[in-house]
Amino acid sequence: MVKVAVIFHSVGGTTRQLAAAVAAGASEVAGVNVIQAEIVGTDVKLGRFCNSSLLAQLDGADAIIFGSPTYMGCVSAQFKAFADASSERWSQQLWANKIAAGFTIGSNVSGDQLSTLQYLQVFAGQHGMLWSGLDIPENNGVDSFNRLGAQLGLIAHSVGGTVDEADVRTAHYLGQRVAKVSKIFVS
Repeated sequence: MVKVAVIFHSVGGTTRQLAAAVAAGASEVAGVNVIQAEIVGTDVKLGRFCNSSLLAQLDGADAIIFGSPTYMGCVSAQFKAFADASSERWSQQLWANKIAAGFTIGSNVSGDQLSTLQYLQVFAGQHGMLWSGLDIPENNGVDSFNRLGAQLGLIAHSVGGTVDEADVRTAHYLGQRVAKVSKIFVS
C-alpha cells in the first residue's frame, strides 16, 4: 500500500478546501492510503513547531504533498515553523526519495504564489525528495484545469474566501497525479 500524506496550513479555510480535494484525488487511486494533516496554531509554541507525532506520520509516507497559503510571497509563518522543525529529518535523510508536490492559494491573481511553490520545491529538494508538478499541457480557459497555468504545482486564486471550482478540480487532479507517480516509484 502506497502512503500519500497531505500536510498543510490554512487560515481562512481555502487551503483546507484544496487539501481535501488533493486528498480525495489521491484516495481514488487503487492501492493508496492517504494521510491528511493540518498544521494548526497550537502546533507552534514560541515560534517553533512542536508536533512530533505529525512529523513521525510523515516519516512513514511514500509521498508528501505540501500546502500553504501565500503570504507576502511565501508560505505562512506556521508552515515555515513546520519546515524549520523538519531539520532533524533532513540531517537523517528520512524524507529522501519520497515524492513531493505542492499547492498554494492567494487572494490576488498574481500575488507571487509561484514563489511559494518554488519555496516548497526547494524545501523538498533540501530533503532529497523528488518533485512532481502538474502535467496539464495546455490551459483551455478559466473553467478548465490549471486555469492559472502553473506547471510546478497548483496555484489557486480565492475571491472573498471562495475557491474557484476549476482550482478544486486541479487540486483533485494533483492528488491523483502524485498517487500514480508514487505507485511507479514505490516497490
